[in-house]
Amino acid sequence: MREAVIVIPARYASTRYPAKPLATLKGATGIERTLLERSFRAACRAAEETPGVTAVYVATDDARIADEAARIGAEVILTDPECANGTERVAQAVTRGGLTQPIVVNLQGDAPLTPPHFVTALIAAMREDDSRQVATPVLRCDREALDNFLADRKAGRVGATTVVRDMTGNAIYFSKEVIPFTGSLKRHDPIPVFHHVGLYAYTPEALTLYAGLAPGELERIEGLEQLRFLEHGHKIAAVEVTAPGAAFWELNNPSDVPLIEGYLKRMGIE
Repeated sequence: MREAVIVIPARYASTRYPAKPLATLKGATGIERTLLERSFRAACRAAEETPGVTAVYVATDDARIADEAARIGAEVILTDPECANGTERVAQAVTRGGLTQPIVVNLQGDAPLTPPHFVTALIAAMREDDSRQVATPVLRCDREALDNFLADRKAGRVGATTVVRDMTGNAIYFSKEVIPFTGSLKRHDPIPVFHHVGLYAYTPEALTLYAGLAPGELERIEGLEQLRFLEHGHKIAAVEVTAPGAAFWELNNPSDVPLIEGYLKRMGIE
């Protein structure tokens, strides 16, 4: 069994939401925890439930986030402020931390609702096919999720990400727009929109490759780091996952706080 490690990239200077990892969210019992703590707890639950996950790290360039990571008991790998995105930060963390696991999971620090089985499914997909270099989960939208997407776009907010796949399950494109077009859908039609979950698995070789690739125009326009792989002709396996009885949403904007707090309460997460 190929071992895996989980790395949580966290930066302070987010363009849309500065200091986002230190934002607090109330859980089901009213306890406030920082976004970083909630993401770390989600990663630890995933590590406990997924065989072969050997460690969880926080990768950051900021002393305030490093201090919070230490407070919650997370091991920290310090990275450069020049890292342009989470994938670059994870790539640098692998090198600086001397990580040798053959599967590296990037659990982004704005996804505290990530169910452990998303991580399990992602690692399983990497283990079952040695040719896969990068994989990421996708979740078919229900009506509530689609309405949340459309509400963001109507309000002019840059929110969660959608993805379209080819017939073999590889990603064709990721976007901050809602794709494919849903304007002709009837209320009870199957929803063709897939929510891209903020979670990746890479081989160390893929991370080294990524760090040496130049950002492309689509990555710049969309602000989506994973497009760098696609623009340079490299595949990303888009692994379909399900979340029966659960809700999934990332903290992209301050307006997402009450939405996520409502989901924490509804799902009984402290």
